[in-house]
Amino acid sequence: MESLDLSNPTTLAAIAAVAALIVIGIIIGLVRGRRKPELPQEPPPPPPEALGEERPKISVDAESEPTQPLQLEDLVARPPEAPAAEARVTPPPAPPADLGAFRSGLKSTRGNLISRLAGVFRRGRELDSSILDEVEEVLISADVGVHTTERILEALRAQMNGGHLSSADDAWEAIREEARSILAASGQGLAIEQTPTVILVVGVNGVGKTTTIGKLASRFDRQGKTLLLGAGDTFRAAAVTQLEVWGRRVGCEVVKGKDRADPGSVIFDAIERAKGEGIDIVIADTAGRLHTKVPLMDELKKLGRTVEKALGRPADHVLLVLDATTGQNAIQQAQLFKDALPLSGIVLTKLDGTAKGGVILGIVDQHQVPIEFIGVGEKVEDLKPFGAEAFLEALFESPEALESPEDAASAS
Repeated sequence: MESLDLSNPTTLAAIAAVAALIVIGIIIGLVRGRRKPELPQEPPPPPPEALGEERPKISVDAESEPTQPLQLEDLVARPPEAPAAEARVTPPPAPPADLGAFRSGLKSTRGNLISRLAGVFRRGRELDSSILDEVEEVLISADVGVHTTERILEALRAQMNGGHLSSADDAWEAIREEARSILAASGQGLAIEQTPTVILVVGVNGVGKTTTIGKLASRFDRQGKTLLLGAGDTFRAAAVTQLEVWGRRVGCEVVKGKDRADPGSVIFDAIERAKGEGIDIVIADTAGRLHTKVPLMDELKKLGRTVEKALGRPADHVLLVLDATTGQNAIQQAQLFKDALPLSGIVLTKLDGTAKGGVILGIVDQHQVPIEFIGVGEKVEDLKPFGAEAFLEALFESPEALESPEDAASAS
């Protein structure tokens, strides 16, 4: 083998060229080695014949008939069938809250007012003007009031003249709807939006005013509110003592003054203390002023101005407590107290002990003051927030339901 002549320029050039080719080859190999291997492609699915299935064929040969003639519906795309809807059972509507308590509390009124109306609208009787006379007599005797009775009669007369009353059931339902319209604004509840919220409770002696304050305090305490009671009935020592008893039951303080102290100063001190201690609610009692004594009503107006001075705004709520057993007298009281202070709501007590529950309609219709609470018993929980639907369902039972022996005994 001949030795290479490294001094020959031609030989050196050839060696350099070979070396360059070797280097290039190594680089190309390294680059190819870093590439990701290509994934093998999945083979196409086997034809139906390979799976033992026959490929559907449509014969287009004019000389041969297809084994099964094509139908027009076979060539038209059919929409997919909608899935069968699941059978749903609609639950019956839930009864209004406290319906049982309303039924119990309105038992006497139902026996007096509704049973007698049921007798007027007995089955098979023709609707004529004589029925309206009987309805008027029943409503007046149930202490619904003249003003409200006329409103209900006008509604019945208009529907009767328009041909919308074809049966006694229609007339029955028309009275119920008019009552619903009257009570539409009632039962909204007491808004507690500012601290402190001041509730001024007014009413004559004997209506259950101080007891109502105690029951309201118990209700707010269960809601987690902090409370302060103001003993503004300084002219009656028993009222202050009774309020202190409720304060101990609820666990809240009672601000009181000396015997016959100025009621305004007591309530002013209660509001100032509530502001300083961050109390949520102040419930202020007031003297059981006789609504026929004008000077005492003037004093009540002065008390309202005192609250506004201490609070920087009028009292958040002024609740008038009325005794349902007084009937028309309750409507007169509402008018006089309304003239003294801007009433925000009414508490109607002793509803379970009277057949004059129809007075609720008269009070709300005539004075446009909503019913917020009703008393249907002596227990703390017997002070119920007023609910129009529960009231109407409990009061306006169907005539058939009133034919039970229990209600028949009540009517007699």
